[in-house]
Amino acid sequence: MRAYVFEPREKRQASLAAELENAGVEPLFVSEDFFETGLVPLTQPGNEIRAILIGESDNTHAQIRTIRRAGCANPVIVLRDFRNSQDTSAALDRGADDVIVSPIKGSEVVSRINSIVRRFHGHAAESVEVGELTAFFDGRDPIVSGARIKLSKREHSIFQHLALNSNKVISKNAIYDAVYGMSADQPFDKVIDVYICKLRKKIAAAAISGSQYIETIHGRGYKLSAPEEIDLASPEQQGPAQARILEARA
Repeated sequence: MRAYVFEPREKRQASLAAELENAGVEPLFVSEDFFETGLVPLTQPGNEIRAILIGESDNTHAQIRTIRRAGCANPVIVLRDFRNSQDTSAALDRGADDVIVSPIKGSEVVSRINSIVRRFHGHAAESVEVGELTAFFDGRDPIVSGARIKLSKREHSIFQHLALNSNKVISKNAIYDAVYGMSADQPFDKVIDVYICKLRKKIAAAAISGSQYIETIHGRGYKLSAPEEIDLASPEQQGPAQARILEARA
C-alpha cells in the first residue's frame, strides 16, 4: 500500500514514516506544491486507491478543498495532534474522509484506508466472494476452495485491485498505475502480464473447478469473475489439488 503524506514538520516525518512502514504502508512525503501540481495523476483510473494523509498545518482545510475540487476521489485522512471536535467537523465537511488523533498508529491508518477504499468500490464488508474464491481487503491472502493461497507482495497488490473491481474490466494500464505509479524504479511493460499468469496458476491449482478466474478481455484488460459453470463431476478433469480436496470432503 502506498500513500502520499504531507507533514511539514521534519521532526515528525521520521517517526511517522517508521510507523507507516511497519504497518506495510510505503509513504511518499510531499511538499505544499503537491496540492497545486501533483493532483492530476490521481484523477486517472487506478489511482483512486492511494491515500492522502495530511498532517497538522494552517492550510489543512484549504488543501482538502483543493483535492476535492481537482476531482480526486482518493481517501483523505487528516492527522491531528490533539482532539478538536470543531476542527474535525470542518475537515469532514470540506471533504476529508477521516481524522486520526495522535498517537498515530500505522495499523489503524491501514484499517481506515482499507475501509474507505472498499466502500468507494461498493463493498461494505471486509471481503468479497467470487465463486470458489474469497478475497479480503484487509491484507489477508485469498481463500480458494477452502484453502488459503500465498501471494507475493506484488501479486497481492494486483489481485486486490482486481478484487475491488470484481466483475468489471480493468485495463492493464490502470493496474500498472495502481501498483507501480509512485515507484521511481518502474519495471518493464509486460510485468503485469507476468504477475497475472502467476496468479492464474495459483488460483487454478487451488480451485476445485480448476478455473483461473482472471479473464483476459482482449483490447480492454482483465476481469476477475467466477466461471459461468463450475463442474466438479469429472474426476479425470481435475488436477491433484482438486482431487485431494474432493476426497477430503467426501
